[in-house]
Amino acid sequence: MSSILIRNIRSLEMVLPSETSMLRGKEMQQSHGTTNAFVLMKNGIIQSFGSNADAPENADEIIDATGKFVLPAWCDSHTHLVYAGSREAEFVDKINGLSYEEIAKRGGGILNSAKRLNSASEGELLESALARLDEIKKTGTGAVEIKSGYGLTVEGELKMLRVIRQLKSQSPLTIKSTFLGAHTFPAEFRNNHEGYIKMLIDEMLPVIAAEGLADFIDVFCDAGFFSPDETARILEAGVKYGLVPKLHANELGETGGIEKGVEFNARSVDHLEHTTDNHIQLLHQSKTIPVLLPSTAFFLKLPYAPARKMIDADLPVALATDFNPGSSPSGNMPFVLSLACIQMKMLPSETIAAATINGAYSMLVEKELGSIAIGKKANLIITKAMDSIAFIPYSFGSNLVERIILNGI
Repeated sequence: MSSILIRNIRSLEMVLPSETSMLRGKEMQQSHGTTNAFVLMKNGIIQSFGSNADAPENADEIIDATGKFVLPAWCDSHTHLVYAGSREAEFVDKINGLSYEEIAKRGGGILNSAKRLNSASEGELLESALARLDEIKKTGTGAVEIKSGYGLTVEGELKMLRVIRQLKSQSPLTIKSTFLGAHTFPAEFRNNHEGYIKMLIDEMLPVIAAEGLADFIDVFCDAGFFSPDETARILEAGVKYGLVPKLHANELGETGGIEKGVEFNARSVDHLEHTTDNHIQLLHQSKTIPVLLPSTAFFLKLPYAPARKMIDADLPVALATDFNPGSSPSGNMPFVLSLACIQMKMLPSETIAAATINGAYSMLVEKELGSIAIGKKANLIITKAMDSIAFIPYSFGSNLVERIILNGI
């Protein structure tokens, strides 16, 4: 591989000590930028950086970034981007007044996606997912976590996870895989929760472990989905197979998801639209990071998670897109940053931290991604010329990414 030198950078953002795994509270507000800077990449790795006056003279490619910002590529730690078909008919249903729960009861929602996925081939799923990965790359995403959960059968879940494994080898993005068989109960198990949970534990997990198909295990612990006790059984089984817990929690109500996530030392608890002061205190005492998904709240007209309260209470916060066909049909991270500023009162600097180093932490790639540090993977965004990093969330709807470099290319 070749070397790339970026020089005359207006500001090199998210320059952190290599041992920094996340930023919390006021640390997220602070400037972590170096003005008038350079960064040198060799063989896909950040080799050196610093004042432009100290920049080396030679490299295989030299980029003049006068007036531009350079920052780590986004780490989107919560998506469902392997799916078959869109759900714009349900979008119209929502406009006509139907709730998320009412649409689900009519066979829509997750069950609609499950039906479509089970009739799609691996090749079809792979082709559409690669197109979505290319789409999110163009707006600056360099790492992404992808969940299963639209199969809801042994064959369907394994098919999704095998597609994700192919994506890992075919895409330049860094990809993490999550087993979310516990996304909802299939129609045939609506009155037989025990039967479906046994299928998850006894039939799906052994194959997933044997083939190394997942990095994480996740459960939708919320009103109308999996109870805290059911969640505990599934997480416990996943941990025995070496999977790291994550959790969908408190999207639809205060239903014990945050508590269960902390109990199982989950890497993250995601959504958290319904979060109390007690929940914030509980999270503060843990190593579990809140992952907030404002585009889901935007699309479903839900309350927004209390990001300002969380950060003021010295919590770390990550931001992600929840890219999926039903409740957040977009993987546009800059728009998520805009929503976080406008609707959740996060400062621009906080959103940058939440979408880079904290996103990396929530998907267990903080040692290789998420900040500018020697030895980290060269996944970088070069912006268009602008006066301030705040221009990214301010300019909602605009793509200010001039170039994205992944793995030093």
